[in-house]
Amino acid sequence: MLSVSASRPIRVLVAPQGFKGSLSPLAAARAIAGGIRAAWPDAGVDLAPVADGGDGTVDALVLATGGRKIPVPAVDPLGRPIEAEIGVLGDGQTAVVEMAQASGLARLKPEERNPLVTTTYGTGLLIRAALDAGFRRIIVGIGGSATNDGGAGMLQALGMRLLDRSGRPIPPGGQGLLVLERVDASGLDPRLAEAEIIVASDVTNPLCGPQGAAAVYGPQKGATLEMVRLLDEALAHFAEVVRRDLGRDVAGVPGAGAAGGLGAGLLLLPNVRIRPGADVVFEAVGLDARLAACDLVVTGEGAVDRSTAFGKTPARLAERARARGRPVVVLAGRLGPGYEEVYGLGVGAVVPIVPGPLSEAEAMASAADLLSAAAERTCRLIDLGRLLAGNRPA
Repeated sequence: MLSVSASRPIRVLVAPQGFKGSLSPLAAARAIAGGIRAAWPDAGVDLAPVADGGDGTVDALVLATGGRKIPVPAVDPLGRPIEAEIGVLGDGQTAVVEMAQASGLARLKPEERNPLVTTTYGTGLLIRAALDAGFRRIIVGIGGSATNDGGAGMLQALGMRLLDRSGRPIPPGGQGLLVLERVDASGLDPRLAEAEIIVASDVTNPLCGPQGAAAVYGPQKGATLEMVRLLDEALAHFAEVVRRDLGRDVAGVPGAGAAGGLGAGLLLLPNVRIRPGADVVFEAVGLDARLAACDLVVTGEGAVDRSTAFGKTPARLAERARARGRPVVVLAGRLGPGYEEVYGLGVGAVVPIVPGPLSEAEAMASAADLLSAAAERTCRLIDLGRLLAGNRPA
């Protein structure tokens, strides 16, 4: 229940993540703030753009800490040269790598999506660039991937040898894992032994099986049912060879299946911890103190469905807000099956931002205006609810 004294303006914490393909976390926050101020001109609006390890993680952390970005060369999921960025936090000691910058789904056209051949090699190049720049504390955000290679490409970029029966490097992509015969870590970049790597992940899936990387996330990366079967088999084989050659059992570790198994690959590096990506960002933006100072929280995500309740940003934000008695509204680009499950976590309302028939391309092109208008409508509905509550007979 929203309760605000009439003697002061309402205070709203605006903490969305990015809307993939259309708005960064900061752009989404600004759009929402515009709608709130249209309805409540005197409102105190605190912008706290957030992320969960996927797209927008670098932007959110750099903005929150007063950091900077460094351009670096890399390759995309199909091995084509690109220019990406790594972030540097305001402490000057911590680098942020966003795997989506190099190995993300947004780097590909829909017809190019094929997790049998897409690789995380570019993500390895980003980590190597952070090491080259002298950083020994590295946050790696691993959401939004186009890959299902168990992090094999990333490991190869960092010097680990993944070899076939003839002693040659396996080919890129998830399919390449099927011919893996030997893993040799002797050439791994020695600087990694001096580094602390914090993996920011938004999911807890295991590597293989019905809840694994291929089965749950493969289809959105272009995998057919037959490809899902092959990819799951390939990841299971990868885990077995790793267990035999390196003595590491990563198959059942929560989060190993994140980003097409990149979580498992990162666990093979020294000094690695997997943490909920949203929590990493929340700490950087000082979320708890900002929750304590607000009356209402407005967040947003491109799609809200059953998976949102399993550790994604709106869910984790709602849990923290509920502990402090702060109501939460989620503005959603679209609603999917099971979106209602977030209500049990402390979300008061989920509001779709598209008011009528629009193509996906039209909605994405108008995302800022749609988000702003939805925020204004939400505030006016809150006003109506408060009016009705005030006029309710005793």
